[in-house]
Amino acid sequence: MTDFPVLYSFRRCPYAMRARMALWTAGITVELREVKLADKPPELAEVSRKATVPVLALTDGTVIDESIAVMRWALNQNDPEGWLKGDDRDLIQRFDGPFKHHLDRYKYPTRYPDEAGGDEDTFRFDHRSSGFAMLADLDSRLGDRRHLCGDYRTLADIALFPFIRQFANTDRDWFDAQGLPHLLPWLEGHLASDLFKAVMPKFTPWKLGDEAIIFGPE
Repeated sequence: MTDFPVLYSFRRCPYAMRARMALWTAGITVELREVKLADKPPELAEVSRKATVPVLALTDGTVIDESIAVMRWALNQNDPEGWLKGDDRDLIQRFDGPFKHHLDRYKYPTRYPDEAGGDEDTFRFDHRSSGFAMLADLDSRLGDRRHLCGDYRTLADIALFPFIRQFANTDRDWFDAQGLPHLLPWLEGHLASDLFKAVMPKFTPWKLGDEAIIFGPE
């Protein structure tokens, strides 16, 4: 054990990505425990019944097991870039709710056989179209600003970015051909950012007894 909060995370999980980016920006160092989703450590379920990443266990015993709550907690400790000025709760909820619904069914159609009704391709592409319509709205929003809530990145950008990345990567050639003149540069900017690179190193999945991985900007 260390004197740092413990973050259970998974490198490629969009929820975990956005939590790591907020913690990093807030300057909060954690003990990182990388989780293999197919073989979760029992300690994760002991900390949170949900046993899904991210989970942040604070040194005072408080447990935060919702990614957006981790982000807001971190930024309330320290918000050097003013991300909380862009905490657009309605926008975040639309993408955490309806957009994520369409994304999951576009990316993983085989997980929803009852909904697909035997026509997996139609089911998949219908959800792709519905998700893309929401992205087209974002593209319009970005027409007069660099980021979703103004000229600087804020909480809304980082909350949505990992899910838009996942949607784009499901079929990147198709996505790039759709003509999103504002959203594409926005996405590429976040992918190329020092912040994103900083929170994406690979770690071996954690197990009890391993040496602690201290993760943070300092």
